[in-house]
Amino acid sequence: MSLIRLADLAQQLDAHLYGDGNLAISGIASMQSAQFGQITFLSNSRNREQLVSCQASAVVLTEADLPWCNSAALVVKNPYLTFARMAQILDTTPKPADSIAPSAVIDASAKLGKNVAVGANAVIESGVELGDNVIIGPGCFIGKKARIGTGTKLWANVTIYHEVQLGSDCLVQSGAVIGADGFGFANDRGNWIKIPQLGTVVIGDRVEIGACTTIDRGALDNTLIGNGVIIDNQCQIAHNVVIGDNTAVAGGVIMAGSLKIGRYCMIGGASVINGHMEICDKVTVTGMGMVMRPITEPGVYSSGIPLQPNKTWRKTAALVMNIDDMSKRLKAVERKISKD
Repeated sequence: MSLIRLADLAQQLDAHLYGDGNLAISGIASMQSAQFGQITFLSNSRNREQLVSCQASAVVLTEADLPWCNSAALVVKNPYLTFARMAQILDTTPKPADSIAPSAVIDASAKLGKNVAVGANAVIESGVELGDNVIIGPGCFIGKKARIGTGTKLWANVTIYHEVQLGSDCLVQSGAVIGADGFGFANDRGNWIKIPQLGTVVIGDRVEIGACTTIDRGALDNTLIGNGVIIDNQCQIAHNVVIGDNTAVAGGVIMAGSLKIGRYCMIGGASVINGHMEICDKVTVTGMGMVMRPITEPGVYSSGIPLQPNKTWRKTAALVMNIDDMSKRLKAVERKISKD
């Protein structure tokens, strides 16, 4: 366990220190569970009353909340953003690999940069290029002529198919598969004829890809993931999808092929998005959204049905089943009124 002085932490976070700067901070905890030696944060002023009973040695908060704080404090404008940066400083997550394991299989033609680490039983095929400080976790497979940029980290059992390109400072969680064949077939009188997927996947810098997410290679052109994109666990990104810079995709999202999503979008969990269309920049799709048509204006879009008590839902469903009949009756009434 590493310790950091509160004054040093304040300096790294560009925060205003109130209280004893020599306090030794060992980690971060929630307001409810924090103990002496730990630091916590208050991001919502509605929870000020928790400061009274909080046992943390220090709290990150805004100046407006400072009068309610009984401990040392780091005052910032955005406590939640500061929490993210503080977590990076105090992160204790181990590396997927620290060196090149004896059991790793690395083709002689592969080019490895400085300080590369490759875990046990990983396979790196011919023509692969790994930048400086790349970490390949145990059991990973890196296909022929794949390229991985400086500082990118792959956790265990990630599969990178041939010719896939990952940018710098990316993070790929366990079980992700990047560059598998897209779902391309032609029908010949009931028989499915496979269409070889001849494109690849090109991923920008600072991209995070969640566990068990799959990103298919393009059929002819490439599947493209922009800089700063974050993709949660168990998402399916089909062939030839294009995702713009800094877009966020929550868990369980399914994107059909040849979809183009703009920059700074947020796609809620379990949403399903049709292919061969475009979504413009700065669009938010709330959870379980079913996107069937292009979106051309920034804004928030929803279609998922919120959970209801079963009794209420049954009444709603009964009404929905009779919409067609009610529409016909309404039109008949309108025609009668117009005649009168």
